[in-house]
Amino acid sequence: MSSSASRGPVRDLRFFLTVPHACSYLPDQKATTLFLDPKEAPSHGVYDALSLLGFRRSGRHLYRPHCEGCQACQSVRIPVAQFEPNRTQRKISKRNADVTTRVVAAHYHNAHYALYAHYIRARHSDGDMYPPSQEQYRTFLTLDQPYANLMELYLEERLIGVAAFDRLEHGLSAIYTFFAVDEELDRRSLGTLAILKLIELCQQQDLCHLYLGYWIEECRKMRYKQAFSPLEVLEGRRWRALIR
Repeated sequence: MSSSASRGPVRDLRFFLTVPHACSYLPDQKATTLFLDPKEAPSHGVYDALSLLGFRRSGRHLYRPHCEGCQACQSVRIPVAQFEPNRTQRKISKRNADVTTRVVAAHYHNAHYALYAHYIRARHSDGDMYPPSQEQYRTFLTLDQPYANLMELYLEERLIGVAAFDRLEHGLSAIYTFFAVDEELDRRSLGTLAILKLIELCQQQDLCHLYLGYWIEECRKMRYKQAFSPLEVLEGRRWRALIR
């Protein structure tokens, strides 16, 4: 099924709906996804406009949930100028004062894939990304576009995490984070640390928001997003403060 957008930078773009499929987050639910015509390269202006309407990127595709009878998936973002880390987040930052970061283009590197494969096997062996493969990784997280980036996290010379993100005109969009999983590093809370580092990068670049993707109140795996405050949620075409 296809349709056309009719406003602003997304005028005359074609969109398609997938057939209903099993929801990755809520049991016994069916999901439908609206996505931009794959023949349309996700140019910067289009991407900026669609992100304000709740679209996300996966590889070359821009998409958002479009499920009949369900609106559980809510787009959320952090207004970084108002962000104040809570006690736990301050401890995580202090605990990781020896971690350094480097931003690189979203190209393929063997070291990145090895870390990704380890992470998927250790943390998501029950998910639809298991088993990992190089083709899956390339399709999902690599893209030769100036806005697509990877933030590397290092402990001395050891690569311990990678956060994929996009730079938009009005913020950064966090795509996916993967990291080393072992007893020595678990106490560092590297997933939370990656978000804190992206918030810092937004602030350094005078960007207004960090987009965290979708939040589902009933989904345990997404509860970590609630820890970042303030948090804004998209309702229709307007963003408002999330009050819990």
